[in-house]
Amino acid sequence: MQIKKAVITAAAPGQRTLPMQMLIDQKGAERSVLSLVVGEAVRAGIGDVCIVVCPGDEEAYAKLLANDPVRLTFMPQTEPGGYAQAVLCARDFVRDEPFLHCVGDHIYVAPESGGSAKRLVDAASAADCSISSVQITRESFLPYYGAVGGYPVAGKAGFYRVETVLEKPTPTEAEQRLIVPGLRSGQYLCFYGMHVLTPTIFEILSAVLADSQARPSLSSALAVLARREQYLAMIQTGQRFDVGVKYGLFTAQLALALQGKDRDKVLTELIQVLAAREMFSQRGTYE
Repeated sequence: MQIKKAVITAAAPGQRTLPMQMLIDQKGAERSVLSLVVGEAVRAGIGDVCIVVCPGDEEAYAKLLANDPVRLTFMPQTEPGGYAQAVLCARDFVRDEPFLHCVGDHIYVAPESGGSAKRLVDAASAADCSISSVQITRESFLPYYGAVGGYPVAGKAGFYRVETVLEKPTPTEAEQRLIVPGLRSGQYLCFYGMHVLTPTIFEILSAVLADSQARPSLSSALAVLARREQYLAMIQTGQRFDVGVKYGLFTAQLALALQGKDRDKVLTELIQVLAAREMFSQRGTYE
């Protein structure tokens, strides 16, 4: 299948300003978080991008992306209905095509020149099915991510056939239900914040959101998707940084800098900061 569209969610009331935060990219240029996320889609060969926004944010976001080579569509999430409902807002944009989905408050730093999204899009195109990027994640980070359980795909290292999906599981839930052969104890496959999905997901989301007894989340919809059609998880070798958590923006900036043209300069400055801290610490001890 061919993936020509991308959907980025950026409408959560408490996260609306996160995509507007500015960073210095690997080339030394100042760019917004949103531009860096859109850049992932561009490097994957995608030119049509839909951003799900809180009504009124369209103009501000458009200015941030004025220099990005994409055709933008803004879909407003008129009520704060959560993440699952935000994805569903893009249904009219996607129509009957597979699409790349990224969250608007994560920065992706990958060792591959093409980026994490390109690797995912290429894999989904070849497999002709939905694939979610995941990373092997320690148990202590389970409260922050959705996670999957499943079994390795024969002959395809790093790929798993998804059987179970849980949203921010407890360690007990994960130990009982998110079994993945080959992982060490206390390690799980947690979402990377990037998926290629078939339009089947919209039918499922509609049903999940209409069911008052269900917990409406993208993870619960993906759990249904795994039972309905082939759905894989692929381990990403890059890093994901949630800019909405404490020091998230700082660590994302540091990762970008250490992979960029100013790496040596940044390392030198870090060493100077640490040396100065050590000097003042010793002076305080002696005095």
